[in-house]
Amino acid sequence: MDKGKSVVAELAASLSHVRVTPRQNPKPKSFVPSASSFYSFSKKAKPRKLVSLCLGTLGLHLEDIITDISEFAAFFPPHIKLAILSIARRRRLLNDDILTSLAESSWEILDISGSEVTDIGLATVANVCSNLRAIDISRCEKVTTAGVSEIVSHCPSLEILRCGGCPRSEFTARRCLNLLKPKLNTLEEDSWEELDTLDIGGGAESLRWLVWPKIDDNSKETLAAECPRVTINPQPSPYDLSGSRVPVEALASIPLDHSIVEDIDPKTWAVSAAPRRPVFALNPNAPPEIPIAERFRLAYVEREARLAPKRAKRERQQRRRAERDYVMNDIDARSIALAAQASRNLRKS
Repeated sequence: MDKGKSVVAELAASLSHVRVTPRQNPKPKSFVPSASSFYSFSKKAKPRKLVSLCLGTLGLHLEDIITDISEFAAFFPPHIKLAILSIARRRRLLNDDILTSLAESSWEILDISGSEVTDIGLATVANVCSNLRAIDISRCEKVTTAGVSEIVSHCPSLEILRCGGCPRSEFTARRCLNLLKPKLNTLEEDSWEELDTLDIGGGAESLRWLVWPKIDDNSKETLAAECPRVTINPQPSPYDLSGSRVPVEALASIPLDHSIVEDIDPKTWAVSAAPRRPVFALNPNAPPEIPIAERFRLAYVEREARLAPKRAKRERQQRRRAERDYVMNDIDARSIALAAQASRNLRKS
């Protein structure tokens, strides 16, 4: 494992001066590509960059180093950490420990959709990454209103929020409507000049795009009435209803972290299915297969037989210890023991 850590450290040093940049799109700026164009393979595709190949190799063996990632995460630059985070999410390895180990204050997007991240990890990242402008918490069953409240409180530049996708996340999104509404705080000071901007306002003031594919009608009407600047589920078009250009991060058909791993081979995070058990022809002379319940029973019997001598030895030790304590603490017992010892010495003499 030490050798593997040294290799990772060398790889981190080589990647520290390399940036991961998405491929240039020759189309005009006003064109917003569809989801199919993001995943279609072009005949004139350029060869992958060296840093992308290194990240692909690292991602293939991510399960072997994920437990010690906190020890060498400091060697990686922020953009490489974000790429590792995206690969871990796709490999279904992302949790609080990995997220907090890789978090960087310079991040602007965070995609933890479908992961095992909880409110604790999300709160920690919200304190570290206060410059986040786009977050995806969809299909996160362990994220509640407490985690969303930490995001809203510590990320004043948040513009894009993705949520929903599973029953638990849908329930959390409905309960977070009050957190997303801009509001004014009631404060008492001698002069308004003594107040800070953050003290006066509250809520998701900078939120502009909300991606919630299965939003209910009541929630949609509430947000439309109290948050008119928020565009719900924007469609792929150059501009939304308010005249602002719809960013790619606000399109539900495109993963939030797509630009981070666009140049990395998708085989890196392909989770292969469980290997199929080989099917052999049934041998009529072979003994019948033991049921799983019988296997558990036999394993329990074998374990009891293996531990029986140890248990007997431990019981003898406890019995001798109890007898010794009784002799040392009881005066009558100590007198009898000393008398017996003296009689044995007299017999020997």
